[in-house]
Order: sequence, then structure tokens, then C-alpha cells
Amino acid sequence: MAGPVKKREIQQNFGKTKDDESGNSSGNEENENVVSKEQGMEITVDFEGRSPTDPDFHGIKTLLQQLFLKAHVDLSNLTNLIIEQNYIGSVVKQSQDDAASDDEDDDDDINDVFGITTVINISNRQNVQCIQQLRDLLKQMANDHATDATNTMIKNVLENDSAPLGLLINERFVNLPAQISIPLMENLISEMKRATNKRMPFEFSHFILICKLYKPSEQDVTMKKNKNKRRNANEEPEIFWSNPEEELFNDEATCSFEFSVELESDSGLSGAWTESDKEMTPYRRVLLFDASKLQTIVDKIKQEIQ
Repeated sequence: MAGPVKKREIQQNFGKTKDDESGNSSGNEENENVVSKEQGMEITVDFEGRSPTDPDFHGIKTLLQQLFLKAHVDLSNLTNLIIEQNYIGSVVKQSQDDAASDDEDDDDDINDVFGITTVINISNRQNVQCIQQLRDLLKQMANDHATDATNTMIKNVLENDSAPLGLLINERFVNLPAQISIPLMENLISEMKRATNKRMPFEFSHFILICKLYKPSEQDVTMKKNKNKRRNANEEPEIFWSNPEEELFNDEATCSFEFSVELESDSGLSGAWTESDKEMTPYRRVLLFDASKLQTIVDKIKQEIQ
């Protein structure tokens, strides 16, 4: 049964959240004025983190679609699971006061979801369809794209039910700044600790994180090499991380693999490129990292991004 709605503060410094003794966030909110930049335009918007609720269904599902694209996962089922366990994780929403001032007659603005940060236990409840589909997807992706060593490691973690594996979901609109991830991740860590203290299945040995990233097209890479003959042929092309903080997760990963999703229809939520932008190829990079490193990674994000 879903718990009560809680507000998570997204403060001016993006670095802290305030929880009362019962675990609910303080009622006196201070929302971050986020400046969203798109094609030269700046829009200041107040955001807040909240528990997922039923009206957030379509917004959460849309964000999951931009991550999983055409993968064989029942996203409706997965979205319902996220809402059902709403004592874990947060959705990013426009402040209700701010949304009302923009358009008092448009109730949809209040229910818009701009991000979702949560974790799914994919070692538990394997009889649930979307959980089994996620497990099958990870095995298939690793089998198709990972090295033999990485493939073996991921399959071993999946099959070790005594060491639960969590799928970390960190999705948002591309124009929201990376700083917003800090209070959301800190809240998630606190909520997992509270859930574990209540003997709920949120103590993990490892996390899996699927990242969205972009690389220049092969044509652009070839042209750049031809212009600079002294370029190291083994040098990796520049990477654009849809969520920049995930590069720090990558640095701490035990293993990883990636693959192009160029042939899949990517959602417009992934970003709006201007005519002057060079063509980029979308990829997915799958990271496996030790659960004990999560707090360390969040601390590094605070140091690097704040």
C-alpha cells in the first residue's frame, strides 16, 4: 500500500534535504529556482521533490520510455511498482504554487513530472512480470554487448539471490541541471536506510545504472581525425552524458558495457539539438557498482558539480 505523500526540499545549495524525525520532509519548503536553458532561452522555475502518486503515472512512464526505448519491458507495470513503493524515491515536479501562478486553469501542469529518482529490487519478487523482464533484459544486453568477463560478472550478481541487486533509476528532462540530483540521491539513501531498518528489501550488494550518452557520428570522428593527423587513433571520442553526474558513477563502476541505440526511436525528451549542433549518436552504457560506494559517489557529485 502506498504511503503518504511527502515533499522533499530542493534547496538553494542543492546539497541537503531536511527530514523531520518521522521521516517526512519539513513542511516549510524552500524550492530551488532552477534556470533551464534551451537554445539561448532562460526560464526560471521552482521545483520540488515529492513521493510518486497515481496522477504521476503518465509522467513517470514517459521518462522510463526515454531510457528503455523499444526494450521488452512492461513500463506500465514498472511505473505502477514505482508508485506502489512510494516510500522509496522521488518525482521532480514544478512547485504547485509556481504552476498555479503560470496557469491557474491548467491542472495538468501540477501533475507534470520532470524527473524520477528511485531504485527497484530486481532480486526480489521475480514472479512480477516487469521484474523478470528487467532481469532478462540485463542478461541479454550483457550477452550481446559486454566482454566475457563483464558478462559473467553481471550474470553472477543476478543469480546470487543472497546478495540483492538494485536497479537505480535516475531520469529527468535533459535541461534540468545536474545539481538537482544531489538532494534526490541523498533522500534515496536515507529512505533506503529507513526501509532496511523496517526489514524491507532495500539493502543491496550492487546497483545497476543504465546511462544515456551521446557520441559524435562516425563521419564527424573521421573528419576530426583527418584534420589532426597526430591524433591518437585509440583516443575515445568525446562523450556527452545526458545526466552529467553519471560520469562520476562510471568512474566508480566495477564493470560496464555500452551499445548504440541509433536505430531506435529516441524520445524528444532526450534533448533538442539546434541546427548548429553536430550530429550525435545515442548510446546506452550499463554500469555495475558496489552498493557501498553510493554515498561516496554522491559526495563526489557534491564536490564536482555544486
